[in-house]
Amino acid sequence: MEKMASKATAKRQAPGTGYRWTQWPRLALSGLDVGLRRVLPGRCAFCLAPGKAGQPWCQPCFEALPWNLPACPRCAEPQPSGSPAGCLCGHCLAQPPKFDRAWVPLRYQDEVASLMQRFKFQASPRAGSVLVAMLETRLTDIPRPDALLAVPLHPNRARQRGFNQAEWLARRLAPRLGVPLRLARRLEDTPSQRGLDRSERRRNLKGGFEVAGPLPDRVALLDDVMTTGATLDALAQACRRAGAEEVEAWAVARTPFSQLW
Repeated sequence: MEKMASKATAKRQAPGTGYRWTQWPRLALSGLDVGLRRVLPGRCAFCLAPGKAGQPWCQPCFEALPWNLPACPRCAEPQPSGSPAGCLCGHCLAQPPKFDRAWVPLRYQDEVASLMQRFKFQASPRAGSVLVAMLETRLTDIPRPDALLAVPLHPNRARQRGFNQAEWLARRLAPRLGVPLRLARRLEDTPSQRGLDRSERRRNLKGGFEVAGPLPDRVALLDDVMTTGATLDALAQACRRAGAEEVEAWAVARTPFSQLW
């Protein structure tokens, strides 16, 4: 009898684990519950608790996000705590970008990085909607541009990924801000920027964009993540060739240079 009971117990156990097979449905349902709460409205996108009224986050999580403060007003590079407000970083003093200023409210780390990866690589519309809502919330006091342009992907890259994440954000943000959306075109399927420094990225993207003109005087460029700023810099040059007098660079999050190399 003891041998029979032992065999029955062994059959109920998952090989190589201490879990019994009868526990797996409960574990699967637990994972399903987490997934459902991530996509259903009314839940905080970060801790899954009930969200703040009308927003996809709770107030404690929103306040704990890695806000990009202080930052360089020209390129949004994160600055050390205690740096004077409005102080340009060394990169902008030595070689200013082609855009006039940058507005990037968050730093690409922790929960923001996780949310961005769900949006970018898992094509999660819920994650994308949260990013749009965060942008809109932080844009309250920013003067509206005359037009918004998303950083384009080359068609080959767009087919591989299935969508252009920057354009997805821009198409939802533009009507909320009440500004028209203009399109740009990527001329070359440039190699990946991974592992390249700032100057190499700029050379890689030189002349890589085309914008049909004429553009209005003041435009804003939108990307999901700003790394070195080389992509937005190249697109800003194309916008100036198309007639823009003032160009701003916008992104959801900024990667500190200290995390790149």
